[in-house]
Amino acid sequence: MGATHFLTKTLPKVAAEMALSVLAYNLTRAMNIVGAKPLIAAIAA
Repeated sequence: MGATHFLTKTLPKVAAEMALSVLAYNLTRAMNIVGAKPLIAAIAA
């Protein structure tokens, strides 16, 4: 994903940054597998 280090300090902030990074990765994968429109429809429902 291009990140080689964390932009924040302290463990809770690093954990939040990592969680957002993993969420973005998983959403990108889901959009590539399912497609954007079906994914948005599933989230909205």
